[in-house]
Amino acid sequence: MASEELAQKLQRRLLLEESGPAAGAEPGGGSGAEEEEAAAAAEEEGGGEAERSCLTANADSELSAKLSRRQDIHAGTARPRQAKVFNPYTEFKEFSRRQIKDMERMFRLYDSGRDGYIDLMELKLMMEKLGAPQTHLGLKNMIKEVDEDFDGKLSFREFLLIFHKAAAGELEEDSGLMTLAKLSEIDVSIEGVKGAKNFFEAKVQALSSASKFEAEIKAEQDERKREEEERRHRRAAFRELKSAFSQ
Repeated sequence: MASEELAQKLQRRLLLEESGPAAGAEPGGGSGAEEEEAAAAAEEEGGGEAERSCLTANADSELSAKLSRRQDIHAGTARPRQAKVFNPYTEFKEFSRRQIKDMERMFRLYDSGRDGYIDLMELKLMMEKLGAPQTHLGLKNMIKEVDEDFDGKLSFREFLLIFHKAAAGELEEDSGLMTLAKLSEIDVSIEGVKGAKNFFEAKVQALSSASKFEAEIKAEQDERKREEEERRHRRAAFRELKSAFSQ
């Protein structure tokens, strides 16, 4: 009904423009200017309706895509999305390079499938090795708490989130994730929620991110030099020993 009325008003406006101002007067005393104003208002109203209709359609399309993606995930048919490259050293600044490397070693140790993820069975093995076995439901809840992409497994970034949440006081003391963070051999000074939070706040305040990063890189370089020097000494000692036996 509103569309027919709008079409009639637009048609009337076209006729007025073609025939000139004189043809716009009606027997009832209406002027062409009034008709033009009415037609312009109708046109503006129609444009607003079209814009609202377009926005609604876009929102419906986006919602439909999200619901479809969620259904595919639950059905196990969702295609994996492109992994987002991230830098753990800049994103998780509360941890030192050594701590992140320790976390990475632990992650790779239990990533037995070598696919860059820790799935439910691999997490089960990890918790058993740490001496804190969990139920099937408990393991699923552990993954769910940091599973940002809803794929049912832990990426390295999500694994780091466990320690991030523990340090920030975002985990329950008796939760499976808090148990994992405490029982791991990674020294992140998790002495209860409050102690961990205060520790990291003090550390961040004491050192700027840039200077800490540079200092850690230099420490790693010095450590590699020491290891290489030790290897040279061992090789030299072995050659001397071999020479002594061959005489």
